[in-house]
Amino acid sequence: MIKKLASHVKQYKRSALLTPLCAAGEVVMEVLIPLVMAQLINKGIEAGDMGALIKFGLLMMMLALVSLFFGVACAHLASHASTGFGANLRQAMYQNIQRFSFANIDKFSTAGLVTRLTTDVTNIQNTFQMITRIAVRAPLTLIFSLVAALSISGNLSVIFLAALLFLGVTLSLIIGTVSKLFSQVFKKYDALNASVQENVKGIRVVKAFVREEHEGQKFREASGGVYKLFVKAENIIALNGPVMMGTVYTVILLLSWFGAKQVCTPESGMLVGDLSAMFSYVMSILMNLMMLSMIFVNLTMSAAAGKRIVEVLDEEPSITNPEEPLTEVQDGSIDFNDVSFKYHTEGSGDDILEDINLHINSGETIGIIGGTGCGKTTLVSLISRLYDVTEGSVCVGGRDVREYDMEALRDQVAVVLQKNVLFSGTILDNLRWGKEDATLEECQAVCRQACADEFIEKMPDKYDTFIEQGGTNVSGGQKQRLCIARALLKKPRVLILDDSTSAVDTATDAKIRRAFKEAIPGTTKLIIAQRIASVQDADRIIVMEDGKIAAFDTHEALLEKSEIYREIYETQTSGSGDFDETNSDKDIEVWDINKQQPKKPLMPPFPMPPMKDKKSHKHKEVKMQ
Repeated sequence: MIKKLASHVKQYKRSALLTPLCAAGEVVMEVLIPLVMAQLINKGIEAGDMGALIKFGLLMMMLALVSLFFGVACAHLASHASTGFGANLRQAMYQNIQRFSFANIDKFSTAGLVTRLTTDVTNIQNTFQMITRIAVRAPLTLIFSLVAALSISGNLSVIFLAALLFLGVTLSLIIGTVSKLFSQVFKKYDALNASVQENVKGIRVVKAFVREEHEGQKFREASGGVYKLFVKAENIIALNGPVMMGTVYTVILLLSWFGAKQVCTPESGMLVGDLSAMFSYVMSILMNLMMLSMIFVNLTMSAAAGKRIVEVLDEEPSITNPEEPLTEVQDGSIDFNDVSFKYHTEGSGDDILEDINLHINSGETIGIIGGTGCGKTTLVSLISRLYDVTEGSVCVGGRDVREYDMEALRDQVAVVLQKNVLFSGTILDNLRWGKEDATLEECQAVCRQACADEFIEKMPDKYDTFIEQGGTNVSGGQKQRLCIARALLKKPRVLILDDSTSAVDTATDAKIRRAFKEAIPGTTKLIIAQRIASVQDADRIIVMEDGKIAAFDTHEALLEKSEIYREIYETQTSGSGDFDETNSDKDIEVWDINKQQPKKPLMPPFPMPPMKDKKSHKHKEVKMQ
């Protein structure tokens, strides 16, 4: 772990190496000052020699100034190295996270990654600064002070050694107890961050349902968990102060008692100046020992943070480029060959997809429909290699997706995800995620295809309108249309819409699909939807159930052959909302509270095939009010 973390010091190695050297210089000067002070007392004050007094006084001033210089340089270099080290760690973690596949991301919670990038790195950064500065200064001060004390009086130095032994045992007991508590604290931090993130992100829902008190209680519980562990740990650490100060005062008393006796005994050879120097070394030794105890406590706390950081740095992306990747996708044809898939996460059970075999021609429009959780999103995620198959293969343009360069593949397989995301910036900034150098004319063209120009042109700043973080200042339907336009800028060979028009009215939905036919006829289009109206004019439709393909054919053929599809169709055309369950025996909600059909058509005016009446088992034409 230490080697892995240290490798990210990089360009700050010079500052990191100079810091201990400056600390050593500062320590040498501080240790020499009491020796000079002893000579000043013995040869200047006691002897009444003004020349010696001035000489040793000036020498002490010079040593103090040199010590100050080394101290300032040490603080500056330590700060420079530690902040740079922290920045490198965050950058390395962030870059590695960007390389993660969805499978890697599933291992870490969002809140956990935020904690590692912020709190954990800050702890490591502070500890690194202490190691390069105080962790060098304190041991050197202890060693040099002990040597100087031994040179003055070997007998009195025994008091120091006994105190050091006692404090060392006490400190090791404190650290051993506290280390387990600190390792638990960071897990509590994850829960705290998760609570804050969830609440802030869903603040509109919280306020709409008046759940502020409930969310406040969740936060208090998460915050209380961190509080309790820290209090428990700090209560143990707090013992260090009284023990340390008690030892200091005990040593001073013993030194005063035995030192005074030796000064009063001419045979001992000990002078008043020597005893004064011994008192200086007492405070120096014991104060630096207290600093060492603080370092050990911080090291204990940072050890847990370091492990969590290294976990992210060591995580290898489960999806990588092959040695000689293909960089060009020939066409938009898609093949699933005996595909099965399961999530490789703890607690994952059966396959999400099982025995999938499909052939989709380039330029086809394919609808995908089925109940929630049947595997629709997972199926299309395999095409752009957001996940890798467990068994079988997925081919695009006649080649296995694992043979392509991932950037090249994803440039040609554009996905508009189920959860639409816009970033803070102008509408143009968001559109240019699809193509960085896109001109205004290109952006306007794709917005017309996605029917986004209808609302953009009404905005005061039009394409320069600022989008708030998360797209909070645009509606759900507007957000979806902007995301579709962004994907169209790529001019992909395959376009996947994962329920991306669910917030759009049926008339606009029909306009978008009509624009696709006219503007991108050569692009293979996969449309996941809950409304049959969104897919019934597709070339073919995939009906999914429990991770398997229940049927795959045209709208008319499915009405005749597929009972599941027919039930969905009958449910939706009878006046209910979007389909989510295929059980026709369940109660069906209607559009109007008075149980009446709406006056406007539920779907755009596509030709309706004959529909079977469940009661009479005869065919009849469905008329819209």
